[in-house]
Amino acid sequence: MASKAHGVPADSLTNPLCAQLGIRYPVFGLAHSIEVAAAISNAGGLGVYAAARDGPNELARKLADLRALCPDAPVGVDLLLPTALPGAATPEDLAAAIPDGHRQFVDGLFDRFNVPPATEGNFFSQYVRSQALFEEQITAVVESRMDVFAAGVGTPAESLARVRRAGKTTFALVGAVKHARKAIEAGVDVLVAQGYDAGGHTGNVGTFTLVPQIIAAAQGRPVLAAGGIGAGSQIAAALAMGAQGAWLGTVWLGSAEHRLPAALTDKLVAATSEDTVITRAHSGKPCRVVRSAFSDAWEAPDAPAPLDMPYQQALTGRLLAAVEQHEIAPLMYEAAGQSVAWVREVEPVAQIMDRLVRETRQSLGQLRSYLPA
Repeated sequence: MASKAHGVPADSLTNPLCAQLGIRYPVFGLAHSIEVAAAISNAGGLGVYAAARDGPNELARKLADLRALCPDAPVGVDLLLPTALPGAATPEDLAAAIPDGHRQFVDGLFDRFNVPPATEGNFFSQYVRSQALFEEQITAVVESRMDVFAAGVGTPAESLARVRRAGKTTFALVGAVKHARKAIEAGVDVLVAQGYDAGGHTGNVGTFTLVPQIIAAAQGRPVLAAGGIGAGSQIAAALAMGAQGAWLGTVWLGSAEHRLPAALTDKLVAATSEDTVITRAHSGKPCRVVRSAFSDAWEAPDAPAPLDMPYQQALTGRLLAAVEQHEIAPLMYEAAGQSVAWVREVEPVAQIMDRLVRETRQSLGQLRSYLPA
C-alpha cells in the first residue's frame, strides 16, 4: 500500500491509516453522488463514490468529474464484483428467461400504482450485471485518477491486481471471516468489516460482533468498521475495538449535496432503524433498503419469490426506471442501513462531518476516566 503525501494537518484523530492515505479524520464515506464523495474528502475524510450503477462510459466521465471536484485530497470509487454471474449477457437474453408469472406480477405493480412507462433508461433497464460489464468498469477505474478502489461485493484476484498495479489502494467489504480470508488471498490492502446493520448488500452478523473477528483475522491489515454507524460515539467505539476508522454510507443520504427527490428525502428523514428491511427484490441478493410499497409488495403472500441476480434486475428494471423518472413516491426507496435514524434533516456534508468529529472527540474523552492515571 503506497503512502500518499498530501500535507495533512496534524490532528489527534489522524491515525496510521489516515496518515498512509493522506486524510485527516478516520471517517470513510460511501456515496452514490460524486458531489457528496468529493465533499467528504474535502472535509478531511475519504469519500468513495458508489459506482456500481454506472455504465463504463458514464463511469469514466464521472470519475474525471469527481477528480476535478476534489483536486487536492484523496478520493475513491466502489464497485460490485460478484463472481457467480454470466460472462456476458444482454437485457434481451435475460428477459427471455423470466417466468411469465413474475412478469405479470410486475405489470400488476405498474397498474396498481398508476406508473407511466419510462421514456428514459437507467442502469437497471439498460445494463446487465455480468463479468463483461465488470471488466469494462474496472478498466474505467484503472484509467482514472482515483486513489482508492473498494470492492463492495466479491474480490476477484485478477481485477484487484489490475487496480493495485495502477497504484490504487484496495479495500474489500466483508461480512464474515471467510470473506475476509478470500480478500486477503486476493491481496486486498484494507478490510471493511460490514455488519448486518448496514444498508445495501449485507450479511448475517452484527457490526460489533463482526469487527473484532475481522481484526483478529486481518493478519495486520487495517480494518474499518461498517454497518449502522451514524454517530461519533460509534466511531469512537470502533476505534476502541481496534479498527482504524469507520465506513459510513446512509448518513450521507441526508446531505444537501446529494439532491435526492423530495419524496425520497422525506421518507429517509422520517425513517427509524425499524423502517429498513432486508429484501431480495432489489437485486436478487439480500439487500437492506428503506421500506417502501415496492418491498412490501414482494413480501405479500401472493408475490413470487424474487429471482437471482441478475435476473431480478432484468425483471424489475423497466419498473424502477419508470418510478425514478416519474417520482412515484410510494415505490421510491434507496439502500439504507439502520443508521438512517441519524438522518434527521438535510444538511451540508461539512456540517455532518463536523458533528461526527466533534462527537468522536467527546466520546474518546469520556473514555479517559477508565484509564490508569
